[in-house]
Amino acid sequence: MDTRVLVVDDHPVVRQGLRSLLSQYPGIQVIGEAESGPAALELVAKLQPDVVLLDIRLAGPSGLDVARQLRRSQPNVRVIILTSHDDEAYLIEAAQAGVHGYLLKSASAELLAEAIVAVHAGESRLSPALVRKTLEQLEALSRAQAQSESGLSDQELQLLQLLATGASTQRMAQSLYLSERTVKRKIQDILTKLGAASRAQAVAEAFKRGLL
Repeated sequence: MDTRVLVVDDHPVVRQGLRSLLSQYPGIQVIGEAESGPAALELVAKLQPDVVLLDIRLAGPSGLDVARQLRRSQPNVRVIILTSHDDEAYLIEAAQAGVHGYLLKSASAELLAEAIVAVHAGESRLSPALVRKTLEQLEALSRAQAQSESGLSDQELQLLQLLATGASTQRMAQSLYLSERTVKRKIQDILTKLGAASRAQAVAEAFKRGLL
């Protein structure tokens, strides 16, 4: 049985393009289009689509508002946010709204079609690019928190990174424009802060704490 799709976007060209695009994939049928939140809610109640492709920016209620209402009134309908917004804050808000997929409009036709079928089957789909960006930001946040808890300065972290590459004291001094005596003192401070007995142990501890 075909996956019945409702396209919701305030740009007619986008709606027409999606209809034309998806018509090329057997098993996917676009059964309607809506340009606003109220129109979307009305058509969902009338047509009972399997999947709603929903833009965030709409006339009237936003796509996320529509998603929240659909979760309450039409819990069997699956929702995919299809947007140009690659901000992870929107992704988090969409997840809280109960959507089943979040894709960027830059996604390939194959990825979109696969996501529609997968979401209809009960799976979830997220934009690979956005997931990667979100994970990178979470990793950076985790490193920043680990740095704060370790008490290491930015310069001490730079020294740790050099230590991890096996750089000599002379090389570290040249790289950071410090004297070798200062480098040795700072490395001793690093060992103390990390509770390490050697440079190798300090590097291992740094990796363990997510500092490197």
